[in-house]
Amino acid sequence: MTTIVKAANAAQFLSLVPHLLGFTPSRSLVLVPFDGDRSLGAMRFDLPAASPDAPPDTIDRIASTVIGMVCRLPAATAIAAVAYTDAAFGAGAALPHQDLLRALERRADSCGLRITDMICVASDAWGSLFDSERPGEARPLAEINPHLDAEVGPAPVGNQTAGADLPPVDSAQQEHVAEAIVSLKHLVALLSGAPDGEAEADSTQRINPQTIAAAYTLDDIPALLEESLTWDLADLAPYDVALVGWCLARPSMRDVALVQWSGQFDDGDEALDAQLRWETGEEYPPDLAMRMWGEGERPEPGRLNAGLELSRRIAATVPRDMRPGPLSMCAWLSWALGRSSHAEVYASMACEIEPEHGLSEIVLSFVSAGHLPEWAFTSTPRPS
Repeated sequence: MTTIVKAANAAQFLSLVPHLLGFTPSRSLVLVPFDGDRSLGAMRFDLPAASPDAPPDTIDRIASTVIGMVCRLPAATAIAAVAYTDAAFGAGAALPHQDLLRALERRADSCGLRITDMICVASDAWGSLFDSERPGEARPLAEINPHLDAEVGPAPVGNQTAGADLPPVDSAQQEHVAEAIVSLKHLVALLSGAPDGEAEADSTQRINPQTIAAAYTLDDIPALLEESLTWDLADLAPYDVALVGWCLARPSMRDVALVQWSGQFDDGDEALDAQLRWETGEEYPPDLAMRMWGEGERPEPGRLNAGLELSRRIAATVPRDMRPGPLSMCAWLSWALGRSSHAEVYASMACEIEPEHGLSEIVLSFVSAGHLPEWAFTSTPRPS
């Protein structure tokens, strides 16, 4: 996102930062890169916690990492940095996290990035190292008005984790979906001769005709996954949830969904074919595997968002033991959209149910390392 920032002073700039992010950050380091007077969005990182056991160069290494991410933006010529902390100035105290801000300043300068401001918003005041009148001194929080500019709309509500809760689902809907899943698993086990993690299928048990009709959809999984992006989430049929939930609970089918929802319909066909070939001993195509690591063309955000909202609804509706799959999709899709805080929430929820859950642990490692997808540093999505 590129935005012209019209701020006469640091307080007005701070009023605009939540609008750039879409939330009001807490315990965060926010970097706003600029191309001239146009912002190139904003990057949020967890604010490093003070630790007596941390190596002496910890702050410098953090500064190098985050400034390095800004340097990957080809158009970036300048940055502003803001530390949001629960710490306080206190009586006569120095600007909180001043050591981090100074480290960022040094690293940015060595990389040829102009510094527009270095600010800390503390629990009792705010201050700027570049304040021409009172550098580093406390100023009243009341000077920061998120409603200052009517053109940017109302101030965002909540911090970086707001909106990560799963949507509420009626208990009756959950029961209907659970029944559909049991019936679907039974039919799949009966047709394949495999128990699918359950007891041997009973061939004498009557199969619900709806289950038989739904199972036909599994003959073309990419078509199912593509159609699911258009479903009305407020009116999902139990068997629709059961079918996509069944797919997302299986790593091979979940990875097909990941490739397809971050690409196009044909990519899903290719991923399914590659998965079947891999299961017979062939090598998985590198161009498909790289997608999981965030490499390649930038996905179309609308498809990622549609997949995310569907996965959230499915995770909220299926039985608890099936949730890690859709939760891991929520985590990866959030990460792909640049919402690492949400990604961490979903991946952690999945690992609470199933420790060492594969995709969820991968996403947690991305978040922990501050790893962002390559397309986070480009501005043009792939053609739709």
